[in-house]
Amino acid sequence: MSNDKANFDMANLTAALNEQDRAGLVNALKNKLQNLAGQHVDVLESLDPVVRKRVEVLREIQGEHDELEAKFLEERAALEAKYQKLYQPLYTKRFEIVTGVTEVEGVEVPMEQEGDKAVVEKGVPDFWVTAMKNNEVLAEEITERDEGALKYLKDIKWCRIDDPKGFKLEFFFDTNPYFKNTVLTKIYHMIDEDEPILEKAIGTEIEWYPGKCLTQKLLKKKPKKGSKNAKPITKTEECESFFNFFSPPQVPEDDEELDEDTSSAGTKKGGRAQGGDGQERPPECKQQ
Repeated sequence: MSNDKANFDMANLTAALNEQDRAGLVNALKNKLQNLAGQHVDVLESLDPVVRKRVEVLREIQGEHDELEAKFLEERAALEAKYQKLYQPLYTKRFEIVTGVTEVEGVEVPMEQEGDKAVVEKGVPDFWVTAMKNNEVLAEEITERDEGALKYLKDIKWCRIDDPKGFKLEFFFDTNPYFKNTVLTKIYHMIDEDEPILEKAIGTEIEWYPGKCLTQKLLKKKPKKGSKNAKPITKTEECESFFNFFSPPQVPEDDEELDEDTSSAGTKKGGRAQGGDGQERPPECKQQ
């Protein structure tokens, strides 16, 4: 794993969400392209000899282009690594200001006097939840119930991983009444990091405190008339939440699995699990 780690801009998280949504479609295209590659030889043999010669030259030109592109990608990766190191001190300063570790120049914090009950806020309260809500894509993922937990979010970091190729997002939280985890992680494995094509995503299992799971809600229903059981019926139901982001759907491994998922009404849509009513169905969360 690469050691260059950095906080990231909101665009990184937006792109991650979009890649997750495209996972099923990308997998289908990948398999179709593999099938077409097998048919390539037969098509070439069917061409007129003169046309075939021209096509072969075009293939050589494409090969030269691919070599240049490989050099470009290598140099771009080195340039990105260079600037990630240059960005890091800025991200560190941002973290320290947001969390109140350091104070900015020119700000004088008033001294508390005896009997003064006023509390001086440190840093920038609700910095990350405000930033996320100001992003169009992320704002749609955050529910009102999520905001209470996201107020404890103190930093987000991004780092590249080399084996397998991909990247990792880390969400750092202060101690909070919602879950035990102090870090929630989302790892993306990419088939080709420079395209990029998502192979699979792995999220942290959130250790929710009892009754605090934000990806589920409790419903109470009155018993039917004439029922011997007079107590209300309690039912757990999955619900929309930003924290479903850490329970990504699995990308199908082959065409057969993909066809089963896409042909059944209401099973998959945009790479996320769906119910018959079109609503997202996140996996059950673990409560401890």
